[in-house]
Amino acid sequence: MANSAEEPSCPIDPAARAAWIEKARQARPQEDYHPITQQTPPSTQTPIPIPNQPRILKTRPLASDREISSIPRADPTLSTITPNPSSSIPRAAANNEQETGSDVKSGNWIYPSEKMFFDAMKRKNYSPRATDMSAIVPIHNAVNEKAWAEIKDWERRFAWSRVENQNCGGPRLHSFSGDSKKLSPRARWNGLLGYQEPFDRHDWVVERCPGQARVEYVIDFYAGRDEGKGRGLNFYLDVRPKLNSWEGWKMRVGRLVGLG
Repeated sequence: MANSAEEPSCPIDPAARAAWIEKARQARPQEDYHPITQQTPPSTQTPIPIPNQPRILKTRPLASDREISSIPRADPTLSTITPNPSSSIPRAAANNEQETGSDVKSGNWIYPSEKMFFDAMKRKNYSPRATDMSAIVPIHNAVNEKAWAEIKDWERRFAWSRVENQNCGGPRLHSFSGDSKKLSPRARWNGLLGYQEPFDRHDWVVERCPGQARVEYVIDFYAGRDEGKGRGLNFYLDVRPKLNSWEGWKMRVGRLVGLG
């Protein structure tokens, strides 16, 4: 765990934070919630089961400890390639050191603490409950770890057999942004076919080697009931390269035809 003396903000929009809190409440067996009736799209990956979170009945101070992720952070000072002109990702990293930071020892990204998550919601005039934080933060972290595992699988299949990538130590996350109100083209199409819409969307920018063009990924987040085990809640991810570059097209078509 890491402890931060600062109270930095994260670039994920507050509406997305509210959606995550709602999903965390649904994960608790004591909470009443509307059942999810629409199916998740067939493109989603294996569900991520979330253990039922006990309701905290006794108020306690919000934790300020921060968990170090398994996600390596790209060094912004070594990243000199301008992103694809058609990209929706800003030219500068969506997070900077004073916002999210990286672990000094491992160089990995650090997740926000309970207090940071709560304070960010309060600053945007939302009304979070302190008792929700003990549930939402572990869920948020676990789902992001799964998203990174899916990205690494794409990279392993289509990038790391290339000679130019083999000495760079593996992919690193350069930046990310979130917008729960912006549907990806696939999510919009799946909605027209009757599938549920994602409750959140992230755009992650991955660096393979310093000086190379970065690869952008889109991640749609879905929530669904575990029909075989009562009222438990699962999360489903749809992770894929964006179709805004030749590299993204090659990877998507390659998986479609079974080359990766």
